[in-house]
Amino acid sequence: MKKSPRTLKRSTGQLAAVLGVSALVLTACGTAPESSPSEAASSHPGAADYTGCIVSDSGGFEDRSFNQSSYEGLMKAKKELGIKTKQAESQAATDFEPNLNSMVKGGCDLTVTVGFLLADATKKLAKANPDQHFAIIDDNSIKAKNVKPIIYDTAQAAFLAGYVAAGTSETGKVATYGGMNIPTVSIFMDGFYDGVQYYNEQKGKDVKVLGWNEKTQNGTFTGDFENQGKGKTNTTNFINEGADVIMPVAGPVGLGTIDAVKEANANGKDAKIVWVDSDGYNTVPSGKEFILTSVVKLMGEAVDKVVTEDLDNKWDNSPYVGTLENEGVALAPFHDFDSKVSDEMKSELDQIKADIISGKIKVASPSSPK
Repeated sequence: MKKSPRTLKRSTGQLAAVLGVSALVLTACGTAPESSPSEAASSHPGAADYTGCIVSDSGGFEDRSFNQSSYEGLMKAKKELGIKTKQAESQAATDFEPNLNSMVKGGCDLTVTVGFLLADATKKLAKANPDQHFAIIDDNSIKAKNVKPIIYDTAQAAFLAGYVAAGTSETGKVATYGGMNIPTVSIFMDGFYDGVQYYNEQKGKDVKVLGWNEKTQNGTFTGDFENQGKGKTNTTNFINEGADVIMPVAGPVGLGTIDAVKEANANGKDAKIVWVDSDGYNTVPSGKEFILTSVVKLMGEAVDKVVTEDLDNKWDNSPYVGTLENEGVALAPFHDFDSKVSDEMKSELDQIKADIISGKIKVASPSSPK
């Protein structure tokens, strides 16, 4: 039987490299992007014949959040191993399909699409191109042999964040808001809410959560992942209502939260922030001193694993699910707040993490991976 072009391409050698990404960020759509070789010399003979690609959502690769985390993970792989790469940065939802189409036309072996919002475009292009592989982050709706979901049970780590937020609040009120009311956002808000409730149960307290009602699955949203002004307004409103720990789940919109906290604290407040996706202390351009902790998704590591398997001809379309147990999700260090978080609280967080992993504590969101 005649081999497919994909099989012929891989028969040139054993492939065990990891996907890299070019430094050039594309902003135009509809044309095939130029490929870029890795700066590192590959020790794997098949790497030179392999092309790995990535497409961002509208937040772009500098969103200080999940696009950036995915991008940086791939850049690390590029530095270590050599393959050809292509990438496209989406400016709006209308860019998703043209950018993906440019990857297909460019002969990508594997294309990573970053985000739930790219699901429709990924499904369409994957169906039309069964010999090419795709991996989509934060979506598990596509049932296809050539699509690998990379998903995270972020409610587990957000539960820990809610617990420590409640335990460090001086006002008895904390808050969260999202960019859009979609599963990959609300899962953070559910976990955060439940963590606060667990703290209340354990301590006999009544810390309130503003911005999210877990029972109705409704709350405060900006409606997008770009408008930082809306993030600032939401945060200012929360602070005025008494909240002193705020968790934005909105990508770059969260930078508006930092601006609001800066202003509030300069006027005598003592507000703190819980960041999401990446460790905000290491990624935000300013205001890291206000970040209590972050709910982290280790996206780079997951993509590295998926691509390594693809290069080794061990493609598997079963979902990769990041959890506390496999360290796919985590609570980031407290950094500047480390001395302000008591040893007792840290010990409790360690025990809660262990209990979530063992199943003693059930953390369940309607949006948790099934």
